[in-house]
Amino acid sequence: MAGIVQQDSLSRLEHTLIYDGACHLCVTAKAGLERLGGTPTVRFIPYQSEEAACCLGADYKPGRPDVAFLVEQDGRIRRGLDAFLPLIPGLRGGRFWLALLKVPLVRPVAWLLYRVVARYRYRLFGRVPSQGSSKDV
Repeated sequence: MAGIVQQDSLSRLEHTLIYDGACHLCVTAKAGLERLGGTPTVRFIPYQSEEAACCLGADYKPGRPDVAFLVEQDGRIRRGLDAFLPLIPGLRGGRFWLALLKVPLVRPVAWLLYRVVARYRYRLFGRVPSQGSSKDV
């Protein structure tokens, strides 16, 4: 089952990526990252879980998350675009994208693009159908 990590592999995990489990784009991106296999030290959990609430503590707010979160092994929490930066080197072409983000103005534009997509993701990409229902919520 996706998202479940065996106990013996927990010690190798360095990051926990908390994504919006109700967002079609987010679920598809998670599946793509898992399929690429470039992120073996990342555990994926949906925001709509008790585990996400425990991981985020006071940063957890009920309802729809505004951004994705990356909880590092030391407990530090990264948000939004910054949540994905530690994952990029493990992806094909990742070093290129990290270098590109160092070009002046590219990072602020990337953040703006992330915020726009995050804000309108349900409208642009849809919601994941809720379990027990065949239509979108």
